[in-house]
Amino acid sequence: MADVHEAAGALRRAGEAPAAAEGQTQARRRLMSAVSEQPLPVARAARRLGIARQGVRRIADDLVRDGLAEHLASPGHRTSPLLALTAVGHRTLDAITARATTAHRVMAEGIAGSDPATVREMLRRLARQTEDWAATAGPAHGARPKARTATTPEEGA
Repeated sequence: MADVHEAAGALRRAGEAPAAAEGQTQARRRLMSAVSEQPLPVARAARRLGIARQGVRRIADDLVRDGLAEHLASPGHRTSPLLALTAVGHRTLDAITARATTAHRVMAEGIAGSDPATVREMLRRLARQTEDWAATAGPAHGARPKARTATTPEEGA
């Protein structure tokens, strides 16, 4: 697992450069990417990214303030608007992605063409199985119980 964490850290650090070249941060890029194909409530975007809702809310507010994203009415929740990219947000994300794609080609030099797909599938499977284990194992097997917080309408989104 240490190797997975080390690789994730290296990729996060490397991801700052393409984002910074477009005046963004890696955190903003990740949220923009999460809502690029389908608008999501902030709570769902936070779960997808695996980070705290409050942090995602702050970043979402910054993206909206800067004209890169907008809040749309949610048919399911009046109090939980959807976060969607604006045209400017899509262009910015596209520019970051183009820069990142070039960097990824350099980083992947010497790695067989099928290797990235195999690694991606393995990591997705590991993430799913880990989530399944954590959801069912409980404290008796060393899993930490989920923090209990006040439920808000946004959390149900």
